[in-house]
Parts: sequence; structure tokens; C-alpha cells
Amino acid sequence: MADNPLTQFSFQLFIFAAIVIIGYTCNFYYLAFLSNHRKVNNKIVDMGEPTITIQLPIYNEKYVAERLVDAVCELDYPKEKMKIMVLDDSDDSTTTLLHQQIEKYQKIGFQIEHVRRGTRNGYKAGALKYAMKTTDSQFVAIFDADFIPPKWFLRKAIPYFSDSKTGLIQCRWGHLNENYSALTQAQALNLDFHFLVEQKAKSNSSLFMNFNGTAGIWRKECIDDAGGWHTSTLVEDLDLSYRAQMKGWSCLFLPDIVVDAELPVQMNGAKRQQFRWAKGSIQCAVKLLGDILVKRKIAFDTKLQAFIQLTRHVVFPLMLLQFLLLPILLASEVNLYIVSLLPALTLATYLAMGPGAYVLVIHSMYKGTTWKDKVKALPYLLIYSIGMSVNNSVAVFDGVIGKKNEFLRTPKYGIIKNDDDWRDKAYNLPFTKTTLLEMFFAVYGILGIFIAIFSNNPIFAPIIGLQTVGFFYISLMSFSHTRYKRQGKGENRIKTREEKMADITYKIATAGIIAVIIFGAYMALTGYESDVYPLDLAIGNLDRIMTSSAPNSIITDINSIKENLPATGNPVWIFPTDTTNFARIQTDLDVMILSAEKIQTVPKDSAAFHTGMMDIHDRSMIIQENLQDAVPYMYVSVSNIIFSVAWIAVIIVIFAVLKKKKEGMKKYDELDV
Repeated sequence: MADNPLTQFSFQLFIFAAIVIIGYTCNFYYLAFLSNHRKVNNKIVDMGEPTITIQLPIYNEKYVAERLVDAVCELDYPKEKMKIMVLDDSDDSTTTLLHQQIEKYQKIGFQIEHVRRGTRNGYKAGALKYAMKTTDSQFVAIFDADFIPPKWFLRKAIPYFSDSKTGLIQCRWGHLNENYSALTQAQALNLDFHFLVEQKAKSNSSLFMNFNGTAGIWRKECIDDAGGWHTSTLVEDLDLSYRAQMKGWSCLFLPDIVVDAELPVQMNGAKRQQFRWAKGSIQCAVKLLGDILVKRKIAFDTKLQAFIQLTRHVVFPLMLLQFLLLPILLASEVNLYIVSLLPALTLATYLAMGPGAYVLVIHSMYKGTTWKDKVKALPYLLIYSIGMSVNNSVAVFDGVIGKKNEFLRTPKYGIIKNDDDWRDKAYNLPFTKTTLLEMFFAVYGILGIFIAIFSNNPIFAPIIGLQTVGFFYISLMSFSHTRYKRQGKGENRIKTREEKMADITYKIATAGIIAVIIFGAYMALTGYESDVYPLDLAIGNLDRIMTSSAPNSIITDINSIKENLPATGNPVWIFPTDTTNFARIQTDLDVMILSAEKIQTVPKDSAAFHTGMMDIHDRSMIIQENLQDAVPYMYVSVSNIIFSVAWIAVIIVIFAVLKKKKEGMKKYDELDV
């Protein structure tokens, strides 16, 4: 490895990130082992028909809200023991639809209430907190708008509360539209990993598990004892469930009770959901982790698993860090092979730790031949998860610095059948500034592939390539899924001039951003070819010189090096030293040519010949080290920095135009109310 301090520091960061990522990955495999090798037979006792309140938090869900209310009112449970609270914070036509539906069910004897706070303070957690003020039942069930509980749900789930210390029962999420697209298949498999591995293992092992915000039932006494719903984080469900378990309550996961739900079909909606989960977990880590770690009554393994769950999203910024450092280390000729001279083992290890092990986990999760169909979605999930690392990294940093964010719900469109369409419906989301970062990493990945190939490390090209595909997939889907539709307006109408102009603006902006990115990729590749690749060629020629004993070929190689290297200049523009000064290197190369010409005239078996060759080899080694030190700085030259700033500025201007257009449309909507 080069002695350059910057290279050494980069290598240490790379190894640190690798160790942490491997640690979290191995913990997932440990939970997979627990989920299959530690069984708990939860007692079921007939508890009769205790009173239960079903709370339905809803905000602007006109495509699915009525479906949810219908499903809840069809539950096989006595009307007099079941109170339904529709917690409606909507500000669009959802409210009118619900009002009419609720009146209908009230007339036929249902205890169903339309709760309107007149504010969105605290968002979903605020609505649940408000509802608890008038809740007096023994149990509280919660369903988000896109869920459809089966008729038998309450009768099958409530008997698991036979233990008085059971405070929560979480049921498994099913997927109404799993096969709608590659995006929904990836999300479905990802959620199944969470429920059938993580939740199952923790429930069976008495480790802390979390409430997933919906498809679960709480004992009201548990909610009150844990301090009720808090609004300080974006994941009120994780927050409350951890506080409840710190109070001594237990939580159960029931994998056999499945509640179907709709998966996000728009990429920008899926990104919003992932952002909320990632940031909320970090917020809970900041809020709760200290108390968990110092509490004596909590077992060590429970503390460890709580730490891992609350902080697991730090893997995403570490993945990005590795992705950024890998091409730099390869260009600096740092040996990253697991075993020297066996590069194939490196790729095999990546495959074994990742896709290979996940196939085994999938096989253990599903019964019969179903697992073979699920394995087909694994490539989608790998690309999806890698591409989401930018979005989730931004969420992690937001959570760490304590930046406040609005609780932004994930839009749903009532998509069930494969031929259902969402593109002309309201609630569609445009791409965000994060998409710019995703495109940057995609372009950087292309550069990294070339570096891997030209630095004689092609084994790393597929690894970088997979990540690059992930970034391109997420960013391009974000662009292609961008639609503008004024919320609250009907679908069966002619678009206004303002909406048409908004659509045109987004299309032009999308084309402009793609054009700027393509131009940036072209400039990056040509810059590598003109600035970095010549140094790589020179380093290769020096390798050949160090093993050669033919003065003629040495002179040829030195002349080739002189042509590839700049005549003057120093790529290290911060605290430069003479070792990376190209003028000095050119002078040393001239001295080597003179030495080679001199030893041409002496016998090969003479001491002078051997001394001269040794001097040339030593000089070659020193110059090679100098060039290896210079390579990383070629990427961050002043011209490259200026171009990058200008490149980013152009895209920011485009986003500014979009923001101005969006604000104009909001003002128009306000005047049109």
C-alpha cells in the first residue's frame, strides 16, 4: 500500500465501514437462525368478547379510505363491543366520502365516529394521542388506510392476550399488489425479511420488537403505562413499543395472522416511506438508546439487539462511503483482495455474504415451492436496497442533527390488479433533490468501473457495477414516475392550463437534468482519460522497467512515460511537496535515460552493468510511489472542482425553477378553493 497519508486514511475508513457492515449483516443471519431454531408456543385462552376500539388514522386517502372502513365494519365481532374511530385529518374530498359512509354505518347500529381535530399537530401520533382521550375500551386496534383486515381478525388475535403482561400483538403484513411491478416485488420481499426473520426471532426470544404502526392490537393499560403516544419522532410506533417493553410489557408477533395491504407503486412514494422509517429509527436511537443501555433489568443481548435495530440504518452512509473510496483505493494500487493472488475469492466472498446467504434465508422463510418464486425477486431487492442508500443516508444525517421534518404520508391509489393505473391520479409525487445525488453516484460508478478495469482489478467491476445499476434504477424511476396533479381535484376532468404548464415544466426540467448529467458523465470520462489514465499507464511502464534488464526496452518505456506525464505542474494543490512535482519527475526520468544509455556500452556481466540496473530499478520504484501519491489528487484538481461546482449549480437552478413553479401552483390552488 502507498505511504501517502491520504491513501492510508482512506484505506482505514474503508476497512472500518466494511467491518461495521459485516457486523450488521451477520446479526441479520443470527436472527434468521433464531427465527427457525427457537420456537415459542404462545398460549391461547378464550377471553370472551372484550371491548375494543378500532382507530383508523387517515389523511387524504380518498382512493382507499372507504375500502378500509368497509373492511372494519365487516369484522366478525359484536357491534356493542366494538367502537370504530375514524381519525380524519384530511383536507381534500376524503372527508366528504368518509362522512357519507360513516353516516350509513351509524344508521345500521355501528358505534362509528368521525373524529375531526381541525389541525394536523403531531400528525398521525397526534391523532392517536387525541383519540386516546375518549378511549375507554380494554384494547385498541390500529389500521392504516391501505390495510384490509380479514373478517376473523379480532376473534383470532385477541385470545393471545391471555398473559396479563402482553401489551401488544403485531400481525404480519400481506401484500395486495406484490406482483404489480419489480418495485413492489422488491418491497414485498424486504418486508417479509423484516417480519418473518427479525420480528419472528425477537418475539420468540423475548428481545425488544417494534410495533409496525398498523395491523396490531394494544392493551390500553399498556399504552397508558408507557406514557402514551409521543409526537417527537417520525416513528411513533417504534417509540411507544420500546417504551412499553422498558416498562416490562411483552410484545408478540403472530406470523400466521396476515393483514393484506397495498404496497407503494410510485418510486417517489416508496422513497418517502423509506426516508421516514430511516430517520425515525435514528430519532428513536437518540431518544431512547441511552436509557436502554443503562437500565439494569434489561438483559445484555436485549440491549445489543435494541442498539442494532435502532442504529441499523447507519449501514447506508457506510455503503456510500465504501462506494466512494473503492475506486480511489484501486487507483492508488491498494491491495483489497481477501487473499493475495486469489482475486476470485474476493468476488466469491461478496456473493456468499450477500446473495448466496439470502437465498438460504428465503428457503427457510417460505414453505413448499413458494421460495423459488421469492428468490426471483432477490435481484430486484438488491438493486432497490443499494439504490435507496442515498435516500436513507440523507434520512440518517437528518435524524442525527435533529432536523425537524413534517410527517409525510406515503400516497396510495387503490392499486390491486396488475392493469390498475395510478399515473393520472392525485397525490403523485415529483422527484426531489436527493435524485441529483443518486445520479451523481451513478455517474461516479461508471468512472469506478473504468478505474477497476484499467487498474488491473477487473474483479471489482461487477461489485461497483451492481451498485451503479442500483443508483441509476432509483434515479431514473424517480424521474419517470414524476407526475403533477393538483390534489383534491377530480380525475375525470380536463386539465387546466396551469396544470398543463406544470407538466411541461417538469418534463423539460427532467430532460434538462438528464442532459446535464450525461454531459457531466462524458466530461468525467474524458477527464479520466486525459488526466488519470496517463499516470496509470506510466505506473504500468515502471512496473515493467523494474523487472527488465534490457537497456533498449527500458529507454523505450521511459520515453513513453515522459510522453504520458505532464511536463510541469504539481497535482497536490494543498500543501504540495517536491515528490509529486512533474518537472522533477521528468528530470529524474532524463537521468534514468542517461544511465540506461551508459550501461548499454558495458558488458552485461560486469559490476558496472549490475550497479547501473540497480540504480534504474530503485529510481523506478521511487517514481512509481510518487505517481501513486499523485493519482488521488488528479481527481480533485482545481479544474475538476470548478467544473463540479458549475455542474451542480446548473442542476440547482433547475430545481429552483421547479420549486418556484410548484409554489405558484399552490397559490393558484389557494385562490381556487
